[in-house]
Amino acid sequence: LWGVLAVGAVALPIGYGAWRAGLPIPPLQPPGAVQIRIVQPDARQDLKWDPEARAIFWQRLLAGTQAPTKQGGRPDLIVWPESAVQFLLEDSAEERAQIAQAAGGAQVLLGIQRSQDMRYFNAMALLDPAGNILSVYDKHHLVPFGEYIPFGDLMLAWFGVEAFAARLGAGFTPGPGPALMSAGRVGNIVPLICYEVVFAGAIRAAGVRPDVLVQATNDAWFGKISGPYQHLALARLRAVEFGLPMLRAANTGISAVIDARGRVLAQLDLDQQGHLDAALPGALPPTPYARWGDLPVYLVVLLGWVVLVWRARVAVRLRNRD
Repeated sequence: LWGVLAVGAVALPIGYGAWRAGLPIPPLQPPGAVQIRIVQPDARQDLKWDPEARAIFWQRLLAGTQAPTKQGGRPDLIVWPESAVQFLLEDSAEERAQIAQAAGGAQVLLGIQRSQDMRYFNAMALLDPAGNILSVYDKHHLVPFGEYIPFGDLMLAWFGVEAFAARLGAGFTPGPGPALMSAGRVGNIVPLICYEVVFAGAIRAAGVRPDVLVQATNDAWFGKISGPYQHLALARLRAVEFGLPMLRAANTGISAVIDARGRVLAQLDLDQQGHLDAALPGALPPTPYARWGDLPVYLVVLLGWVVLVWRARVAVRLRNRD
């Protein structure tokens, strides 16, 4: 009996996955109607803050944004990578005007830093065609020892060590949590910054099922080793897990357009400068994980404990009879 149940527990998900993989993916709009662009400036980490290189990367971003599309017209949404620019959002009026001019009527979603009350945030900002700020998302899953020092504020309170305190401008401060951005014809977006793509539960926590996932990341830290490829694989996994398309913009690659089955439809490889244009893929119906999250796992664990307790009690009764 237990063997049959074990085989069934493995076979049923595999069979369901195979069936789901054959479902057609409907477009969000008529085929090809919604166009997106991802810009990859190839901003190397060791040059990113160099004054001369910084100006070069800025011009690459504007050029990739302004470039004409093959079919004419302008994209509906242009995506820039994480921390794509070196100025703060609140000081960016002139630069946002340049972005709007380059975008030519398209909305732009870019990675940028901002500050508020002596705190700094790793953010994504959605700009309208005039360069006005429509909405802002602050990264809430920060990288420990990379973007902040764990318990840094407590260390300040207890020992007076200001260098570790996020509330005094040392490192980033986490945002309030998952959010939705409304991007016109593109639909509702759940923005993910860098390794937030690892946390599937955060996507469900946004509340409303989005139309598309967007990851802005900076994988330049990893060079050409396995990191960028593993990070891309995790983005593909999230797309499959939720049955949603994923747009991925990375400073040095790998930028990609991923459909709801996790297939990479278009990509810019590592250390490649340029942009890619693609029609926005559609979504599949909500997956079991999108509907229930980790609840089935918890139920299986609970069932396992119930079985173990029951078997233990049966064993005790048998020993008592003997």
